[in-house]
Amino acid sequence: MNIYNCYKYKLITNMKINAMTVDVEDYFQVSAFEPYIDRDNWDILPHRVEHNTHKILDFFDKKNIKATFFTLGWVAERYPSLIRRIVRDKHELASHGFNHIRVNKQTLEQFRSDVSTSKKLLEDISGIIVNGYRAASYSIGVTNQWALSVLQEEEYKYSSSIYPVKHDLYGIPNAPRYVYHPIENNSFKEIPISTIRLGEKNYPCGGGGFFRFYPYCLSKWALHQINNIEKKSAIFYFHPWEIDPDQPRQKGLDYKTQFRHYLNLNKMESRVNKLLIDFQWDTMAKVFEIN
Repeated sequence: MNIYNCYKYKLITNMKINAMTVDVEDYFQVSAFEPYIDRDNWDILPHRVEHNTHKILDFFDKKNIKATFFTLGWVAERYPSLIRRIVRDKHELASHGFNHIRVNKQTLEQFRSDVSTSKKLLEDISGIIVNGYRAASYSIGVTNQWALSVLQEEEYKYSSSIYPVKHDLYGIPNAPRYVYHPIENNSFKEIPISTIRLGEKNYPCGGGGFFRFYPYCLSKWALHQINNIEKKSAIFYFHPWEIDPDQPRQKGLDYKTQFRHYLNLNKMESRVNKLLIDFQWDTMAKVFEIN
C-alpha cells in the first residue's frame, strides 16, 4: 500500500493485542516547558491532571479497556485517591519517576534515589508491587545505559524508556524495535516505543505529538503493519494533558515548543477513541508477559 493513499485504506481484522499506556503528568511538567516554568511554581499553578486522568479512566471503563498508567510520584503524593482508583479499576500502575527529571540530567545516585522513592510511594499508596518504569521524555540513551541496571537492582522488572528514532531531544535510532533483554543473563526487559521501519530509517508511530501531527489513517496503517505484517504487539502512549484543549496557555514559548505542545489537542480524544475501536488493547504486563 502507498502510505500517501492512506485515506482509502481499510483495516484488515487483526488479532494482536497492543499495550495502551498513559504517562500521568500535568501540562506544566513536560520537559519542553522547563525553561519557562520553574519547578517551585508547580504547586501554585492550576492542576488539571487529576480531572483529566479520571476522565481517561471513565473513558476506558466504558470501552472495557485496561491500560498501564506510568505515574509521577509527584502526582501520586498529591492525589492518592487517583492512584487507588487506577488499581481498583484493574489497570496496571507503573512509575514515571518522581519529579519528571530527565535521566540524562541525573547522576547515577540521583537516579537511584528517584526511582526508588517513586516506586515505594506508589506501592505504599496502592498496596501492590510496581514492576514498570518509563523515563521522562524517553531520556535513557546511548550514554546512560547504566540506568537500566539501576532499575533492575531496584527491583523493577521492565522499562519502556527507549525510543528507536532520531530526535532532537531523545532516541537511539539503532536500538532494537521490539522487547529485548539489555542486561546479560537477566530477565529484565526493555520494551521500546513502537516505530515503523521504512527504508533504512525508523519512524515513530507509538503516540504523543507524532500521533497528533500525523493524519489518523497513517497511524492506523503503521500499527496495522506492526500487528499484521510484522506479527508484533505495538505500544501506544499519551498524556492526560493531551485530551485537554482548554488547559492554561503558556506565554513566551518559542514556536517549536508551542507547535509541539498545542497541535491538535482538540482532536486527540476522538483519535484515541478510534484507536480503541480499531485495535485490541491491554496492559504492558499482560501484553509482554511481565510476571
